[in-house]
Amino acid sequence: MPDQHRRELLARCATPWLAAAVASTGASALAQSSRPRGPMELAQLRVQRTDEGLLLSYEVKLELPRDIEQALNKGIAVVFAADAELFRSRWYWTDQSRALASRRWRLAYQPLTRHWRLSFDGLSRQYSRLSDALDVIRLARQWRVADALPATDNQDHYIDFSFKLDTEELPRPLQIGLGDGPLGERLQVERRVGVPLPR
Repeated sequence: MPDQHRRELLARCATPWLAAAVASTGASALAQSSRPRGPMELAQLRVQRTDEGLLLSYEVKLELPRDIEQALNKGIAVVFAADAELFRSRWYWTDQSRALASRRWRLAYQPLTRHWRLSFDGLSRQYSRLSDALDVIRLARQWRVADALPATDNQDHYIDFSFKLDTEELPRPLQIGLGDGPLGERLQVERRVGVPLPR
């Protein structure tokens, strides 16, 4: 078979395959871009080094899954938890944990009063709307997570932050339903942020 004829034959056969590949790639990209966001996303995370200590500020975009919202409306309480652990980097060994701070909120609906009750650190407050209670949970400004580091300490430090819906506090059927799929993994956010060096 002449070379020119072979090249024309290959070009004709390859064109449909290339078109199909491009079309499938475009469809995949479109599917990824139109995929719904998770119920939790970390919108902001910042740490400040002050004389009073290390202050952490965060903002979480929080949208409750339908199963969780239905459970709340039936009187089942849910617990949210935020953890911040301070580490010092060490090149010769594993990084050293220097401090750990935690926060826990318990959210429950009270059908008789039609209010949402949010308990935190031994105190509780009532809200008329679920969104108002969630606004308190998802936002923190200047949360003191560790004592002040000495000004002479110029070693690298970082904070591992996590925010989650504590599924272990839920009834067992809900734990199984949430933990089996990707939704269970998206009920928490984790991020690492470096601590600024002293000026």
